[in-house]
Amino acid sequence: MAATEHSLELAQVAAQAAADKRGEDITIIDVSEQLVITDCFVVVTATNDRQVGAIKDAVEEAMLRVGVKPVRREGAKEGRWVLLDFVDIVVHIQHTDERNFYDLARLWRDCPQIPFVDAAVPQQGDAEGSE
Repeated sequence: MAATEHSLELAQVAAQAAADKRGEDITIIDVSEQLVITDCFVVVTATNDRQVGAIKDAVEEAMLRVGVKPVRREGAKEGRWVLLDFVDIVVHIQHTDERNFYDLARLWRDCPQIPFVDAAVPQQGDAEGSE
């Protein structure tokens, strides 16, 4: 059973919030076939501890705007790896070193990755004909 449309929409909301705070290497992994506790992981890299916190805050605010609160929050004090559990999705915000060491994408490589397109970045062809 693939991730629900609702979960995919929530993952996109979280991913966009992270991108808006300059999160890097944003990956959405559909883990619904492997886990019964959630549908998607959103994995984001932050280049420093302060950015981890900024991304965490932005994701929580964006999710609140769509009516979803985290049921669990881990690692916020350390600022190296924050986990936000929204039930349908789990957001992992990792400092570059933790992202490289734990390599969640490799651990879940058998699961499909969902494309994320940053809405703030003009796509090829968007600028054509606009002048």
